[in-house]
Amino acid sequence: MSVLSLETTKLTKRFGKFTALNGVDLKVSEGEVFGYIGPNGAGKTTTIRVLLGILQATEGSAKVFGMDAWKDAVEIHKRIAYVPGDVNLWPNLTGGEVIDLFVSLRGTHNKALRERLIRDFNLDPTKKCRTYSKGNRQKVALVAAFASEVDLYILDEPTSGLDPLMEQVFQECVLEQKNKGKGVFLSSHIMSEVERLCDRVGIIREGEVVQVGTLDELRHLTRYTMTVTAEKTIEGLDKLPGVYDIHSESHGLIFSVDTDKMGTVINHLNQFGIKKLISSPPTLEELFMQHYTKEGA
Repeated sequence: MSVLSLETTKLTKRFGKFTALNGVDLKVSEGEVFGYIGPNGAGKTTTIRVLLGILQATEGSAKVFGMDAWKDAVEIHKRIAYVPGDVNLWPNLTGGEVIDLFVSLRGTHNKALRERLIRDFNLDPTKKCRTYSKGNRQKVALVAAFASEVDLYILDEPTSGLDPLMEQVFQECVLEQKNKGKGVFLSSHIMSEVERLCDRVGIIREGEVVQVGTLDELRHLTRYTMTVTAEKTIEGLDKLPGVYDIHSESHGLIFSVDTDKMGTVINHLNQFGIKKLISSPPTLEELFMQHYTKEGA
């Protein structure tokens, strides 16, 4: 049985009459990268603040390493690293001094790892933090996090302000921690990042988690896009169940099909002499948008 890094049960948080979180159930195991996605205002950051012990849950529970996120926050913080999406640093300290401060708080200091991360993220640690751009402030926080010996990383839009090359370095760091058996809770707007890194994904909408699962499990909820060219004119496709949005372009006939109808559609296409068939699974972004376009949302 896998050991849980964090778990929420019926987690609810209200601010007056406004319900920011409504019965959120989440589990993240050791060695798992969990993606937490949703638009601004959906409840992602509120969830993270409860997990960090910054906010107290109105109802339900939030546990990290089996300890209460509110009551045992001090002990929990010894074993976690947190990177927000907008990092504020002490303006008169250098980036290197800030990194050393955060790492020393956890009682560990791997100088070789620190130097490697600074080099990989192309950070000048001798500059004062007041001179750093947003991207460089993010680099300081990421280096401090990954240079620390912790058991769980809580990352809230951590690559905000980073260029694509640095995003690649970040992804490699996350996979390195996963391979060490560390848990990673990643809130992100970058769908390609989530697709590459995450073992499971939770989609939150208006304070409620509407779906949780692996990417393969979630892809069963939506349709594949198919492009086909054939020796004969394809007919009768519009009469098949589970086929949508049929249109013709210069490179073939394009349509969408429900996953469970794929076999039936391919059997139908075979009689027209398939020359080329391309089937594209839905991206995480398409899955994400599916939940936010329902009911005009």
